[in-house]
This record gives sequence, C-alpha cells and structure tokens, in this order.
Amino acid sequence: MSEETQTPSNPEQNPQGSAQGQNPYPPNFQQPPFGYHYQPALPNATAVLVLGILSIVSCCCYGVPGIIFAVIALVLARKDKQLFTINPLWYSQSSFKNLNAGKVCAIIGLSLSILYLLFYLFFVLVFGFKAINNPDDVQDLLNSLDI
Repeated sequence: MSEETQTPSNPEQNPQGSAQGQNPYPPNFQQPPFGYHYQPALPNATAVLVLGILSIVSCCCYGVPGIIFAVIALVLARKDKQLFTINPLWYSQSSFKNLNAGKVCAIIGLSLSILYLLFYLFFVLVFGFKAINNPDDVQDLLNSLDI
C-alpha cells in the first residue's frame, strides 16, 4: 500500500480525529477557561426593551397604545427580574441591563402617555368634541377669551 492511503497509527497524527482521546476541536480553537459556562439571556429582556421603546413612540396616539405597551413591558420586566434575583449566575448581565433599560423606557412611556391622555381629556372637557373636528372653533373660542 502507498503512504497516501495509510492512516497513521498514532492518534495525535490522525487528521480525521476519529481516534479516541484526540482533541475534537480544530487546531486553532481555544477552549473556554475553567469554570466558564454559557449564560443565556433573560427570556423577555428584548421584548421588554422593544415594548418600552414602543410605549414612548406611541404615546402621541391619544395615549392609549403607549399605556398598553408600557404596562405589558412592566409586567414582563417584573417576571424576568424575579427570575434573575433567584439565580443571577444563570443569566447574562447584558440581558439584565437590557431589561432595566426597557423598564426605564416603559416608565417614561407610561408617564408621557398618561400626561397626553390627561391633556386630551382636559381639552375635550374644556372645548368639547366639536373643537376636535373643527380647529377654527377652537380659534374662535380662544379669541373670545382674549387669550
């Protein structure tokens, strides 16, 4: 037999890696340090961040969608924070930071949405629904009040 078809008897020289006891990783692969383990992200961290941002963006839609997005984000954030406090070593720190950022965005979106909704309700109570449909009526009311 020629030398090209023979497999080496030494398992460390075998490029196939089929011998028992041989390193199955490629030659340039660096194994993780001792004690390292993969930490998954919190299950809803990204969803909380997205919902928090959506609550800020949608606060101008009469306030209602912003309130809905913010409440959902805060509920999911509370559940994930409970998971993280039970065992913080199971989950990554970056996902916890995303969770906190989403929670802050949800609080800001909730407060802006409530303020906008209160402003809208005040506007309706003072000027009525007719003023919403016709801005000229609002201008006439403001001119009559000398404002």
